[in-house]
Amino acid sequence: MDAGVIGTGVMGRNHVRVYSELKEVGTTYVYDLNTKAAEEVAAATGAEVCRSMEELLRKADCVSACVPTPYHFKTAGEVIAAGVHTLIEKPLCLTVRECEQLIAQIPDGLTVGVGHIERFNPVVTEVARVVQDPLYVSFHRHNPASARVSGSTVVEDLMIHDIDVAFNVLFPGREYTLTASGTGDVAAALAAFGRTPVYLSASRKSSKKVRSLYIEEEDRTIEGDFMTQEVYVYKKPEIYGQENGLYRQENIIEKLLVNKVEPLKIELSTFLRAARDGKPFTVTPAQGLSNVRVCEAISRSLAA
Repeated sequence: MDAGVIGTGVMGRNHVRVYSELKEVGTTYVYDLNTKAAEEVAAATGAEVCRSMEELLRKADCVSACVPTPYHFKTAGEVIAAGVHTLIEKPLCLTVRECEQLIAQIPDGLTVGVGHIERFNPVVTEVARVVQDPLYVSFHRHNPASARVSGSTVVEDLMIHDIDVAFNVLFPGREYTLTASGTGDVAAALAAFGRTPVYLSASRKSSKKVRSLYIEEEDRTIEGDFMTQEVYVYKKPEIYGQENGLYRQENIIEKLLVNKVEPLKIELSTFLRAARDGKPFTVTPAQGLSNVRVCEAISRSLAA
Protein backbone atom coordinates (compact mmCIF):
# COMPACT_ATOMS: atom_id res chain seq x y z
CA MET A 1 0.00 0.00 0.00
CA ASP A 2 1.08 3.58 -0.59
CA ALA A 3 1.11 5.73 2.54
CA GLY A 4 0.78 9.46 3.05
CA VAL A 5 1.64 11.78 5.91
CA ILE A 6 0.08 15.20 6.41
CA GLY A 7 2.22 17.43 8.62
CA THR A 8 5.97 17.46 9.20
CA GLY A 9 6.26 18.28 12.88
CA VAL A 10 8.11 15.91 15.20
CA MET A 11 5.52 13.13 14.95
CA GLY A 12 4.93 13.69 11.25
CA ARG A 13 8.62 13.31 10.52
CA ASN A 14 8.68 10.06 12.49
CA HIS A 15 5.66 8.74 10.61
CA VAL A 16 7.37 9.47 7.28
CA ARG A 17 10.58 7.78 8.46
CA VAL A 18 8.81 4.64 9.65
CA TYR A 19 6.53 4.30 6.62
CA SER A 20 9.64 4.63 4.43
CA GLU A 21 11.23 1.72 6.32
CA LEU A 22 8.26 -0.65 6.33
CA LYS A 23 8.18 -3.41 3.73
CA GLU A 24 4.37 -3.19 3.62
CA VAL A 25 4.61 0.30 2.06
CA GLY A 26 5.21 0.98 -1.63
CA THR A 27 5.66 4.74 -1.88
CA THR A 28 5.49 7.21 1.00
CA TYR A 29 4.05 10.63 0.23
CA VAL A 30 4.31 13.73 2.41
CA TYR A 31 2.44 17.03 2.38
CA ASP A 32 2.82 20.14 4.50
CA LEU A 33 1.73 23.75 4.04
CA ASN A 34 5.42 24.49 4.51
CA THR A 35 6.75 22.99 1.28
CA LYS A 36 10.37 23.47 2.33
CA ALA A 37 9.81 21.41 5.48
CA ALA A 38 8.20 18.65 3.43
CA GLU A 39 11.12 18.69 1.00
CA GLU A 40 13.60 18.36 3.87
CA VAL A 41 11.78 15.34 5.26
CA ALA A 42 11.51 13.79 1.81
CA ALA A 43 15.24 14.28 1.17
CA ALA A 44 16.07 12.47 4.42
CA THR A 45 13.70 9.54 3.89
CA GLY A 46 13.19 9.05 0.17
CA ALA A 47 9.53 10.04 0.38
CA GLU A 48 7.82 11.99 -2.40
CA VAL A 49 6.49 15.51 -1.82
CA CYS A 50 2.92 16.34 -2.77
CA ARG A 51 2.07 19.95 -3.57
CA SER A 52 -1.50 19.76 -2.29
CA MET A 53 -3.78 17.71 -0.07
CA GLU A 54 -5.76 16.70 -3.13
CA GLU A 55 -2.64 15.24 -4.77
CA LEU A 56 -1.74 13.26 -1.67
CA LEU A 57 -5.27 11.91 -1.28
CA ARG A 58 -5.29 10.76 -4.91
CA LYS A 59 -2.03 8.85 -4.53
CA ALA A 60 -2.13 7.40 -0.99
CA ASP A 61 -4.13 4.35 0.11
CA CYS A 62 -3.82 5.29 3.77
CA VAL A 63 -2.84 8.51 5.54
CA SER A 64 -1.47 9.64 8.89
CA ALA A 65 -2.85 13.02 9.94
CA CYS A 66 -0.09 14.58 12.03
CA VAL A 67 -1.20 18.21 12.08
CA PRO A 68 -1.59 20.28 15.29
CA THR A 69 -4.60 19.26 17.39
CA PRO A 70 -6.79 22.30 16.53
CA TYR A 71 -6.70 21.16 12.88
CA HIS A 72 -7.50 17.47 13.46
CA PHE A 73 -11.22 17.84 12.82
CA LYS A 74 -10.87 19.66 9.49
CA THR A 75 -7.91 17.70 8.15
CA ALA A 76 -9.12 14.23 9.16
CA GLY A 77 -12.56 15.12 7.84
CA GLU A 78 -11.09 15.82 4.39
CA VAL A 79 -9.16 12.54 4.37
CA ILE A 80 -12.24 10.57 5.45
CA ALA A 81 -14.41 12.34 2.85
CA ALA A 82 -11.91 11.23 0.19
CA GLY A 83 -12.43 7.60 1.26
CA VAL A 84 -8.83 7.15 2.41
CA HIS A 85 -8.00 5.04 5.48
CA THR A 86 -6.98 7.46 8.24
CA LEU A 87 -4.77 7.34 11.32
CA ILE A 88 -5.20 10.49 13.42
CA GLU A 89 -2.45 11.36 15.87
CA LYS A 90 -3.77 11.66 19.42
CA PRO A 91 -5.98 13.22 20.56
CA LEU A 92 -8.75 12.36 18.12
CA CYS A 93 -9.92 15.99 18.06
CA LEU A 94 -9.69 19.11 20.19
CA THR A 95 -13.09 18.68 21.89
CA VAL A 96 -15.68 16.01 22.58
CA ARG A 97 -18.10 17.77 20.23
CA GLU A 98 -15.59 17.67 17.36
CA CYS A 99 -14.88 14.00 18.06
CA GLU A 100 -18.58 13.15 17.89
CA GLN A 101 -19.03 15.10 14.64
CA LEU A 102 -16.00 13.44 13.06
CA ILE A 103 -17.10 9.93 14.05
CA ALA A 104 -20.49 10.59 12.45
CA GLN A 105 -18.68 11.21 9.13
CA ILE A 106 -16.90 7.83 9.02
CA PRO A 107 -18.50 5.49 6.46
CA ASP A 108 -18.75 1.75 6.91
CA GLY A 109 -15.73 -0.12 5.60
CA LEU A 110 -13.24 2.70 6.14
CA THR A 111 -10.49 2.07 8.71
CA VAL A 112 -10.03 5.07 10.99
CA GLY A 113 -7.86 4.91 14.09
CA VAL A 114 -6.25 7.11 16.71
CA GLY A 115 -2.48 7.18 17.22
CA HIS A 116 -2.14 6.47 20.93
CA ILE A 117 1.40 5.20 20.61
CA GLU A 118 1.81 3.79 24.14
CA ARG A 119 -0.88 1.22 23.38
CA PHE A 120 1.79 -0.42 21.20
CA ASN A 121 4.55 -0.22 23.79
CA PRO A 122 5.47 -3.82 24.71
CA VAL A 123 5.26 -2.82 28.39
CA VAL A 124 1.49 -2.34 27.98
CA THR A 125 1.17 -5.63 26.11
CA GLU A 126 3.06 -7.52 28.82
CA VAL A 127 1.29 -5.87 31.76
CA ALA A 128 -2.11 -6.53 30.17
CA ARG A 129 -1.11 -10.19 29.83
CA VAL A 130 -0.11 -10.72 33.47
CA VAL A 131 -2.35 -8.36 35.45
CA GLN A 132 -5.25 -10.07 37.24
CA ASP A 133 -7.00 -8.06 39.96
CA PRO A 134 -5.48 -4.60 40.55
CA LEU A 135 -6.00 -3.13 44.01
CA TYR A 136 -4.10 0.09 43.28
CA VAL A 137 -2.67 1.59 40.08
CA SER A 138 -0.52 4.66 39.51
CA PHE A 139 0.91 6.28 36.40
CA HIS A 140 3.62 8.95 36.36
CA ARG A 141 4.45 10.82 33.15
CA HIS A 142 6.74 13.77 33.80
CA ASN A 143 8.70 15.74 31.25
CA PRO A 144 10.84 18.86 30.93
CA ALA A 145 9.06 21.65 29.07
CA SER A 146 9.04 21.26 25.29
CA ALA A 147 9.03 24.13 22.81
CA ARG A 148 7.20 21.95 20.28
CA VAL A 149 4.04 21.77 22.42
CA SER A 150 1.60 24.67 22.28
CA GLY A 151 -2.12 25.18 22.70
CA SER A 152 -2.76 22.19 24.99
CA THR A 153 -2.55 21.46 28.69
CA VAL A 154 -0.39 18.73 30.17
CA VAL A 155 -3.54 16.57 30.26
CA GLU A 156 -4.03 16.44 26.47
CA ASP A 157 -0.28 16.48 25.87
CA LEU A 158 1.00 13.81 28.28
CA MET A 159 -1.60 12.38 30.64
CA ILE A 160 -3.83 11.24 27.79
CA HIS A 161 -1.40 8.37 27.07
CA ASP A 162 -2.03 6.90 30.51
CA ILE A 163 -5.73 7.71 30.39
CA ASP A 164 -5.91 5.50 27.30
CA VAL A 165 -4.10 2.60 29.01
CA ALA A 166 -6.10 2.88 32.24
CA PHE A 167 -9.55 3.30 30.74
CA ASN A 168 -9.24 1.09 27.64
CA VAL A 169 -6.74 -1.62 28.63
CA LEU A 170 -6.85 -2.12 32.39
CA PHE A 171 -10.48 -1.19 33.07
CA PRO A 172 -12.32 -1.21 29.71
CA GLY A 173 -15.97 -0.24 29.85
CA ARG A 174 -16.00 0.11 33.65
CA GLU A 175 -17.88 2.87 35.44
CA TYR A 176 -15.70 5.33 37.31
CA THR A 177 -15.56 8.45 39.43
CA LEU A 178 -12.97 11.15 38.81
CA THR A 179 -11.37 14.01 40.69
CA ALA A 180 -8.39 16.17 39.69
CA SER A 181 -6.32 19.18 40.61
CA GLY A 182 -3.36 21.13 39.31
CA THR A 183 -2.52 23.59 36.56
CA GLY A 184 -2.04 23.52 32.81
CA ASP A 185 1.54 22.28 33.34
CA VAL A 186 1.27 20.05 36.43
CA ALA A 187 -1.80 17.90 37.00
CA ALA A 188 -2.94 14.91 39.04
CA ALA A 189 -6.14 12.91 38.70
CA LEU A 190 -7.66 10.17 40.82
CA ALA A 191 -10.06 7.80 39.11
CA ALA A 192 -11.86 5.07 41.04
CA PHE A 193 -13.06 1.94 39.28
CA GLY A 194 -15.21 0.40 41.97
CA ARG A 195 -12.89 0.10 44.98
CA THR A 196 -9.69 0.37 42.91
CA PRO A 197 -8.02 3.80 42.90
CA VAL A 198 -6.06 4.78 39.80
CA TYR A 199 -3.73 7.74 40.23
CA LEU A 200 -2.42 9.64 37.21
CA SER A 201 0.19 12.39 37.41
CA ALA A 202 1.67 14.44 34.60
CA SER A 203 4.07 17.37 34.54
CA ARG A 204 5.91 19.60 32.10
CA LYS A 205 8.01 21.11 34.89
CA SER A 206 10.17 18.11 35.71
CA SER A 207 13.95 18.04 35.43
CA LYS A 208 13.79 14.27 34.94
CA LYS A 209 11.86 12.35 32.32
CA VAL A 210 9.60 9.73 33.92
CA ARG A 211 7.26 7.23 32.23
CA SER A 212 6.16 4.63 34.77
CA LEU A 213 3.32 2.29 35.68
CA TYR A 214 2.86 0.71 39.14
CA ILE A 215 0.21 -1.89 40.05
CA GLU A 216 -0.44 -3.57 43.38
CA GLU A 217 -2.32 -6.87 43.59
CA GLU A 218 -3.03 -9.09 46.58
CA ASP A 219 0.18 -11.12 46.37
CA ARG A 220 2.43 -9.15 44.06
CA THR A 221 3.42 -5.76 42.70
CA ILE A 222 4.01 -5.00 39.01
CA GLU A 223 6.26 -2.17 37.83
CA GLY A 224 6.71 -1.05 34.24
CA ASP A 225 8.99 1.54 32.66
CA PHE A 226 7.73 2.79 29.29
CA MET A 227 11.14 4.18 28.29
CA THR A 228 13.38 1.21 29.10
CA GLN A 229 10.57 -1.21 28.18
CA GLU A 230 11.15 -3.27 31.31
CA VAL A 231 8.59 -4.98 33.55
CA TYR A 232 9.30 -6.32 37.05
CA VAL A 233 7.04 -8.43 39.26
CA TYR A 234 7.67 -8.40 43.02
CA LYS A 235 6.24 -11.33 44.99
CA LYS A 236 5.30 -11.07 48.66
CA PRO A 237 8.27 -11.33 51.05
CA GLU A 238 9.18 -14.84 52.09
CA ILE A 239 11.23 -13.65 55.06
CA TYR A 240 10.61 -10.88 57.58
CA GLY A 241 12.93 -10.20 60.48
CA GLN A 242 15.47 -8.05 62.22
CA GLU A 243 19.23 -8.25 62.22
CA ASN A 244 21.22 -6.03 64.60
CA GLY A 245 18.14 -3.90 65.12
CA LEU A 246 17.63 -3.31 61.37
CA TYR A 247 14.45 -4.36 59.59
CA ARG A 248 15.00 -6.96 56.89
CA GLN A 249 12.78 -8.49 54.23
CA GLU A 250 13.44 -10.60 51.17
CA ASN A 251 11.30 -10.41 48.06
CA ILE A 252 11.14 -12.58 44.99
CA ILE A 253 11.76 -10.33 42.00
CA GLU A 254 10.96 -11.53 38.51
CA LYS A 255 12.03 -9.58 35.42
CA LEU A 256 9.64 -10.38 32.58
CA LEU A 257 10.98 -10.99 29.11
CA VAL A 258 9.90 -8.05 26.96
CA ASN A 259 10.54 -7.92 23.23
CA LYS A 260 11.84 -4.36 22.91
CA VAL A 261 10.57 -2.62 19.80
CA GLU A 262 9.85 0.88 18.48
CA PRO A 263 6.14 1.33 19.33
CA LEU A 264 5.54 3.56 16.29
CA LYS A 265 6.64 0.76 13.94
CA ILE A 266 4.16 -1.61 15.55
CA GLU A 267 1.45 1.04 15.45
CA LEU A 268 1.87 1.85 11.75
CA SER A 269 2.26 -1.81 10.73
CA THR A 270 -0.96 -2.57 12.60
CA PHE A 271 -2.72 0.33 10.86
CA LEU A 272 -1.58 -0.85 7.43
CA ARG A 273 -2.79 -4.40 8.06
CA ALA A 274 -6.14 -3.16 9.37
CA ALA A 275 -6.58 -0.93 6.31
CA ARG A 276 -5.57 -3.74 3.94
CA ASP A 277 -7.92 -6.26 5.57
CA GLY A 278 -10.80 -3.84 6.12
CA LYS A 279 -10.71 -4.31 9.89
CA PRO A 280 -10.92 -1.86 12.81
CA PHE A 281 -7.69 -0.38 14.12
CA THR A 282 -6.63 -1.29 17.66
CA VAL A 283 -7.43 2.18 19.04
CA THR A 284 -10.89 2.96 17.71
CA PRO A 285 -12.43 6.41 17.23
CA ALA A 286 -14.89 5.54 20.01
CA GLN A 287 -11.99 4.96 22.38
CA GLY A 288 -10.37 8.18 21.19
CA LEU A 289 -13.62 10.00 22.01
CA SER A 290 -13.69 8.39 25.45
CA ASN A 291 -10.13 9.58 26.11
CA VAL A 292 -10.97 13.16 25.13
CA ARG A 293 -14.07 13.03 27.34
CA VAL A 294 -11.91 12.08 30.34
CA CYS A 295 -9.41 14.83 29.44
CA GLU A 296 -12.18 17.42 29.36
CA ALA A 297 -13.46 16.30 32.76
CA ILE A 298 -9.97 16.62 34.24
CA SER A 299 -9.36 19.98 32.58
CA ARG A 300 -12.61 21.35 34.03
CA SER A 301 -11.31 20.46 37.50
CA LEU A 302 -8.03 22.25 36.76
CA ALA A 303 -9.88 25.38 35.71
CA ALA A 304 -12.25 25.33 38.70
